[in-house]
Amino acid sequence: MVWTGTWVAERLGVELIGDEALPDLLGLALRRNPKRAHLLVSSVLGKHVPQRPSVVYGSGLDLGRRVRALLGDEEAARSVVLGYAETATALGHAVADGLGLAPYLHSTRRPVAGVARAGGFEESHSHATSHLLLPEDPKLLAGDGPLVLVDDEFSTGNTVLNTVRALHERYPRDRYVVVALVDMRSAADLGRLDAFAAEIGARVDLISGAAGTVRLPDGVLEKGQALVAEHERAYEPGAASAPGPTTARGGQEHARVALDWPEDLPDGGRHGFTPDQRHRLETALPAMAARITEALGGGAAGTERGATAGARPGPSAGGRSASAVEAQPGSSAGGPRVLVLGFEELMYAPLRLGTALEEAGHDVRYSTTTRSPVLAVDDPGYAIRTRLVFPAHDDPADGPGERYAYNVAGAGFDAVVLVVDSTADTPALHAPDGLLAQLAAHIPCVVLAVIPSYTPTATPTAEGTGVTEGTEATTEATTEAVEAPERSSMLPEPLRGPAFSSYAPEEVGWLLQDLSDVELEAPTEEREEAIQSGGAHYAESLPVEYQPSDRYQELFHAALETSAARIARAVGTVTETVLAERERPGHRPVLVSLARAGTPVGVLMRRWAQARHGLDLPHYAVSIVRGRGIDANALRWLAAHHDPADVVFVDGWTGKGAITRELADAIKEFEAAEGVTGFDPEIAVLADPGSCVRTYGTREDFLIPSACLNSTVSGLISRTVLRADLVGPNDFHGGKFYRELAGVDVSGAFLDAVAARFEEVGAAVDADVKELLAADRTPTWEGWAAVERISEEYGIHDVNLVKPGVGETTRVLLRRVPWKILAKRGADADLAHVRLLAEQRGVPVEEVDELPYSCVGLIHPQYTRGATGADGKAVVSQ
Repeated sequence: MVWTGTWVAERLGVELIGDEALPDLLGLALRRNPKRAHLLVSSVLGKHVPQRPSVVYGSGLDLGRRVRALLGDEEAARSVVLGYAETATALGHAVADGLGLAPYLHSTRRPVAGVARAGGFEESHSHATSHLLLPEDPKLLAGDGPLVLVDDEFSTGNTVLNTVRALHERYPRDRYVVVALVDMRSAADLGRLDAFAAEIGARVDLISGAAGTVRLPDGVLEKGQALVAEHERAYEPGAASAPGPTTARGGQEHARVALDWPEDLPDGGRHGFTPDQRHRLETALPAMAARITEALGGGAAGTERGATAGARPGPSAGGRSASAVEAQPGSSAGGPRVLVLGFEELMYAPLRLGTALEEAGHDVRYSTTTRSPVLAVDDPGYAIRTRLVFPAHDDPADGPGERYAYNVAGAGFDAVVLVVDSTADTPALHAPDGLLAQLAAHIPCVVLAVIPSYTPTATPTAEGTGVTEGTEATTEATTEAVEAPERSSMLPEPLRGPAFSSYAPEEVGWLLQDLSDVELEAPTEEREEAIQSGGAHYAESLPVEYQPSDRYQELFHAALETSAARIARAVGTVTETVLAERERPGHRPVLVSLARAGTPVGVLMRRWAQARHGLDLPHYAVSIVRGRGIDANALRWLAAHHDPADVVFVDGWTGKGAITRELADAIKEFEAAEGVTGFDPEIAVLADPGSCVRTYGTREDFLIPSACLNSTVSGLISRTVLRADLVGPNDFHGGKFYRELAGVDVSGAFLDAVAARFEEVGAAVDADVKELLAADRTPTWEGWAAVERISEEYGIHDVNLVKPGVGETTRVLLRRVPWKILAKRGADADLAHVRLLAEQRGVPVEEVDELPYSCVGLIHPQYTRGATGADGKAVVSQ
């Protein structure tokens, strides 16, 4: 019995509570995941535990029929079914089949070149959180009929709420239906769906196969992590996770079966799947099942022999055609016991091949590989008995990593039919440590079936134009179709040092216009009064450049000496993360720093990539202005000279996340207006204390010396300027080059001091990156919540006047009129320069507890000359 939850319940006190059917539907296992300790393992999903294909498919069909009965045929015909990757892609498709009248789409974690995103959302508890929606027909989600959302379990409701919120904002509709195999919401979560429905003014129904809840004792996450760590030490990863009755049989070969998949038929719902396409698949299934049957039975027709550990075999691999591996005697009277094994999101096609084999009389089970890391324990009271571990073999966008097949080794299978799409039929699949070799070591007969990966042949652009076939052609054609050459050709080439900035010309190109000869500086108090009164935007003028005292300069150099290695480690970590997640064959990341705090970080990331990998990454700096967005002309220039999908936006640190949100909104607006797609608004930062981004070097709030100064540590460039009388519709935003400050410039010294520590932090960076790539890095926006709380507690009532983190607090003290500084008790090591600046400006420093940052700077609210704070003390510039 793999379905009892006794092993987990006895050790952690986790309980499944529900109706009598619940124990037959669910088992318990432990995740290797920092967000959630337990995993609900379904007996009818076909993901982690093999099950009869008819049972898996029938469960989805039944739910789909219930949805059709709820909606009625007229509404059902207007509906769209959306399934969740990776676990519910086949379940959602089966629900659509049961509904009978609706097209189907599933979310994906695999970007596809040339296919525009129709949206996306986050799954907060998942090991891989970001979902993309990539319909071939953008109108698929734009209708006003019911949207049916299908997931395997409905636990907290967060995933569904995130989806509906993201889609409703873009494609509002009156009705949603949520479908799940099991409804496991706690009492606290039960009312959230209804409240959300009332909030958006739509009807939301819920259909599930069973209901219950999970009782979690206090401290279960920490106890679960400790239990996982204890058992993981019992064996080396990479083997068959070998607790369990497994007997390896090395050296077997595999057979490749030619399915003759129907031409131009999608391999699943990643880009949409219509009822007409469903009919085409149904018609073709018996013949494809017959070809697999012939391969399993030893016939030569339709198969090619390939060495498991060899290179990717082709139609004539090895120069010969060989018969399939003969099946060993089966465990059932009717023939061999066969497993049809799908691949991650590719669940539906293998499932339907399994149902066709079952209908042909085979003893068949079905399951799929997965990205989800789960502990394996060979105990009858535990749901995951064995685990095969192998490298990812589809060149995933988030970089290499481990993948898993559960309850396959030692399960008594005589044959396995591995079904993958052509994108995943790579040398890594056929490598000595690849999935085929792992299967061959435990199962006598291995048959490989490859389904052509479906790529839409014509993806409409924002203007409705089409593009040509093929991945490379699609990307190029998309750029050509949406580019505005008459405008991009008017834009000048980037400014470079030494004519503009003290950085070497190859280090960064500034997509700015030179306003060095324009008088833009204004006294700090005048700027603050104009900004807060609404008379001027902060980007319309510049503060007078702060000239550091000798004592302050000494603090800077001392801070650089003590923190250089720490910064180098963060630089290496964020750069390696970017390379792992964003580098593509034939492409290299294009670093685009948000001027000016991001520029030193971009230069350092470029230096790391060059020193460690010999990569010469392009690097530019662009302007982004809170409340005004990113420089659209800079984006046009980038789109005309690079693939937007290669662009990686870089910043120094996050505070409360305002710029993160600003960039996402600006990119969305730009793409809607220009039709240029592909820019990813995700920012890569050195430090993310606000937990606002997924790509970072560290989430600690520590002193970054480049935040201590202004232009003299940023190539002698001012902050950017956007003023209507200086910046026209076809101009880049402006900036100044303070050549007169060359004598006190430390920009090069900062870069060199950090780069000198690259080699010594290399091992630490490798460990950090490995941990980060396997971790759940979903932003929690903890910083934003803290800023809102502080704004109200101190009577400011404006989050724009609360500047969290060491970097932002320093900016307040250098450029704005500060009211007071909140310093986290015990964070003195990173705050010496903050305390000195506060002392020089007569600003009180208040020690506080429970602060997610080392410090927070408060700008004086409702500033006018002579204004006083709540304590009656005048705040003036010193």
